[in-house]
Amino acid sequence: MEIRIRQASRSDCPRMLELVRELAEFERAPEAVTVTPEHFEASGFGAHPVWWAYVAEVSDEKSGVRDFIAGFALYYIRYSTWKGQRMYLEDIVVTEAWRGRGIGQSLFEKLMEVAREKKFEAICWQVLDWNDRAIAFYGKYGARYDEGWLNAWIPLD
Repeated sequence: MEIRIRQASRSDCPRMLELVRELAEFERAPEAVTVTPEHFEASGFGAHPVWWAYVAEVSDEKSGVRDFIAGFALYYIRYSTWKGQRMYLEDIVVTEAWRGRGIGQSLFEKLMEVAREKKFEAICWQVLDWNDRAIAFYGKYGARYDEGWLNAWIPLD
């Protein structure tokens, strides 16, 4: 099997949204995905992009799969008045059938490379407290977890 990590393109957006919906199913919140394809695409590839992403294309001669997007990692820049610029990993998703083959690792290592090149102070993200596989995955990289902080948001609709 071959894994190729490349920067996402506008034409990858429909597949990326499929993976977002798959993630929402896994996280037990399928109804929470309300972003439109147009908004998603414009936010990453419009005049003023607010997110960037890498996709993992896999090819496997045994199964006849070629250039299949099995996963992606999407990030944006978060600014901390205490620490400076940080990469915020919004999502890293590998489709269920392709998990456990090093795709997530390849994506995460690409993000670390990009974060170092851009001189970001850190990479930060959220993980559900019941997602033991993800917690173990991030643990391999020495992830630290904040205690005492609650996530907050206000809906504007």
